[in-house]
Amino acid sequence: MIVDPRNGAAAVDLGLAALDNGTEASAIPMLQAAVAATPRHAPLWQVLGLLHRAAEDLAPAVAAFERAAALAPSDARIAQGLAHARLEAGLPAVPDFERAKRLAPGDLGVEQGLAAARLAELGAAAAAEGLAPILGQRPDWLQGHGLAARLRWLAGQRDRLTETIDQAIAAAPRDPLRWRQRVFILKQGELLDQALATVGRARTIVGNDLGLAFDEATLLTESGQLDAADRAFAALPAIEDPSVAVHRARHALRRGQADRIEAIVRTTLNGPGAPLVTPYLSIAWRLLGDPRWNALEGDAALIRVVDLPGDFAPLAARLRQLHARSGQPLEQSVRGGTQTDGPLLSHIDPAIAALRAQLVAAVQQHIAQLPAPRAGHPQLGARRDRPVRFAGSWSIRLIGQGFHTAHVHPDGWFSSAFYVDVPPVAAMGEPPNGWLQLGQPPADLAGGLEPFRLVEPRPGRLVLFPSTMWHGTRPIDGGERLTVAFDVARR
Repeated sequence: MIVDPRNGAAAVDLGLAALDNGTEASAIPMLQAAVAATPRHAPLWQVLGLLHRAAEDLAPAVAAFERAAALAPSDARIAQGLAHARLEAGLPAVPDFERAKRLAPGDLGVEQGLAAARLAELGAAAAAEGLAPILGQRPDWLQGHGLAARLRWLAGQRDRLTETIDQAIAAAPRDPLRWRQRVFILKQGELLDQALATVGRARTIVGNDLGLAFDEATLLTESGQLDAADRAFAALPAIEDPSVAVHRARHALRRGQADRIEAIVRTTLNGPGAPLVTPYLSIAWRLLGDPRWNALEGDAALIRVVDLPGDFAPLAARLRQLHARSGQPLEQSVRGGTQTDGPLLSHIDPAIAALRAQLVAAVQQHIAQLPAPRAGHPQLGARRDRPVRFAGSWSIRLIGQGFHTAHVHPDGWFSSAFYVDVPPVAAMGEPPNGWLQLGQPPADLAGGLEPFRLVEPRPGRLVLFPSTMWHGTRPIDGGERLTVAFDVARR
């Protein structure tokens, strides 16, 4: 669609439509022409900033939002957009979020962004303390309690993990959602006994609640109490929900009932929750020797290993600076290491931006060599005609005997490991210590399945693989392993 660049309102509408349908790259030239024709039109600069941000090009996004904020200094949405763009660009953003908060007091999106900015600049403990006042005012903000718990965990304040949600429960003890949030936090920290005790306390106060009954069933199976879990799952009504399907499948695998998985996940496979259950179908088909697994994950073209050229020492130095303020996250697969927060590959730092360009090119090459499209396949069924975007990007620094537990990334299309630096063999240990393993699920789900591919880590090596494929790492003996990882977004 072509609009007159002098028609600011039409150009704004064009830009917003492009954001909705994922065609931001094609709309940027029109908005650039529009701001050139009407340079004092704040909404035009705002939408141009939103388009650049959606395109994950943060330097021009920040510049556009700064221009919009200068033209409309009292506009809360513009102020919030500038703050988020600066945060994602890896720039200081606390003052920007504080200004946005003054313009829109009580906006929870601003509070969440301010906590992320404080984490990046001041550390996890300061970010957690900063959240406390708003959580006191808004005890029903369950996501905020989860964020506070994550920050306490990162700060090493494990004894304060449930502090804010406990205060919220005390204020409304008959609210089952607050109890369930406490259960969720404890489960993320693998504190399963405490989580089960919380369910018991909640049910004595709240009474019968379907959500709490489901939580109890999942906690029983995750903690290995399989007989009790059998009874708890049997007592639940039939619920068509992806999360329920996932946990029923996990329990069936623990019971050695791989032949039940397809029936458990069938409905979910036909909807947007398919990536959540595909990893369990993969396990079942491998255990049963079902040839359909070969079509799902057995094609070697789904995995790509490429060694990228370059001097990655400046990148390693920058990543180590970021890890100095990072910790071991509450809910991730890292054991014995740290993980950065926020979309790493949106940073405008030159070393990170240079890496991003290399990674995008490598992903484009991988997509180009994929087998023919196949409807219903989690990777081959996705459209391939959109620019590469990332559903998440971060860095991991493993030290000592650090490793990744087996896991999947259901929000992604393809996932990755890029090795920035690895220990020498003498420190890492005998091969395959420290190697990436693809296809091995958690032992409690299918202990007899071995990885079907092992990849040796080397500086500059990029590995791409399906996001629904189980993956983890063998522990290293010692030294430091520094990586960048990302999920390619389905578009």
